[in-house]
Amino acid sequence: MKLTTPRLVLRDLRKGDAASITKYVSDREIAKNLLVVPHPYSLKDAKVFLALCAKFKTKQRREVYNLALELKSTGELIGLIGIKDIHYFNGTGDLGFWLGRPYHRQGLMSEAVAEVLKFAFIKLEFRRVSVCAFAENKASNGLIKKLGFKHEGIFQKSVRDRATGAIHDTHHYGLLKQDWLKRKPQTKSRRK
Repeated sequence: MKLTTPRLVLRDLRKGDAASITKYVSDREIAKNLLVVPHPYSLKDAKVFLALCAKFKTKQRREVYNLALELKSTGELIGLIGIKDIHYFNGTGDLGFWLGRPYHRQGLMSEAVAEVLKFAFIKLEFRRVSVCAFAENKASNGLIKKLGFKHEGIFQKSVRDRATGAIHDTHHYGLLKQDWLKRKPQTKSRRK
């Protein structure tokens, strides 16, 4: 699968992505905001993750989409975005993402999320997308709100982060298709 935005290609992951994933996820500042990612993060960890992603791709109705964020200008993988826990009958799925630190605060993740939401609501015909973030992760919480998600609650001390062992409160958000449609997403892109 491949989606495009003005600056990014969002594509299925490949075996050759292991080194790039390791480069960014081994950064403790990234890993500490990702629930299931260990720290330190090794090339072996990335290869195991990519093998799992390859299995997800083989299903006729995918339950998980993990996509590379690749810069059009350089072809470099700079982050990941995905939809998991897809439930076609309910028309729902959960969004997740991370971006390498050198690319923060450039609007790249906003661009990627906008395109994935379009894919989820139009192509997959979702009626709702959910996302959560650790309470301390101000950047992700801010981005989620900026994109129109509604804050639906805080789960106190609900998770233990694998990278740090810290227990976190999580903020939970939802976005309904009807509300997404009202916002008229501005990203011009196409699916290939």
